[in-house]
Amino acid sequence: MAEHDNFYQRATYYDIVFDRDVSREVDFIVDLYRHYHGDAPESMLDIACGPGYHAREFARRGLRATGLDLRPEMVEFAREKDAKEGLSIEWLAADMRTFSLIEPVDVAATMFDSLDALTLNADLVRHFQTVAANLTPCGVYLVDLTHPRDLSYTHYRKFEYHGERDGTKVDIFWATNDPCYDVVSGTTYVELEVHVNDHGEKQIIKDSAWERLLYPQELSLIADLSGKLKMVGTYGSYDLGQPLDFSADSDRMLLVFQKLEAA
Repeated sequence: MAEHDNFYQRATYYDIVFDRDVSREVDFIVDLYRHYHGDAPESMLDIACGPGYHAREFARRGLRATGLDLRPEMVEFAREKDAKEGLSIEWLAADMRTFSLIEPVDVAATMFDSLDALTLNADLVRHFQTVAANLTPCGVYLVDLTHPRDLSYTHYRKFEYHGERDGTKVDIFWATNDPCYDVVSGTTYVELEVHVNDHGEKQIIKDSAWERLLYPQELSLIADLSGKLKMVGTYGSYDLGQPLDFSADSDRMLLVFQKLEAA
């Protein structure tokens, strides 16, 4: 599994850039579960959660929430933010391929392209099997990925992210090396730079990792190979009425899987 560890272990800088209101995204996750399961979810797992934005929003709504991330620094940072709000969330530093929860959850989500860290088919199959093992019967799993207009075999868009808080300014420049996907493996090597001005102290953090290009049909096949999940829906934004297409309103690639009844 490939991760931008040099950057992700600096949870405070990550949070300055990416902390945001995720209520619309959580509304969508709740609506998804209701649409495919018939009732409202009572519990949620935020996989590769980072500072735990989605887990915390679920907990604010009185639902049982769990946040899981590979980086212990992210988990500890999320736990501290949780404590400041007086929320009760289970936090777990674990590998998304092999984790085990104390109790299964109704719905799981992997947001903001975190699944692309699994570059091998075997790792993806194992991940899907592990997710299914930690879902309640007919539970729902959402995977959020960048829209194909921005990432494809012939095009990797350069991304920039910016944030400032309490005298610290953080600018992230993603894909500084003009990545190009390998046609056979579907992977590419991605470099990034994080420019930090922390109360006048400046530094540049450089990082890199391999990423996997993932499309709906191959993830549908991966789900089939897992024997535990099936793809049941695709969407182009956090709206059940928006199909995954190339219209202006389709800005993400959201893939929905459901646990098989016999799994």
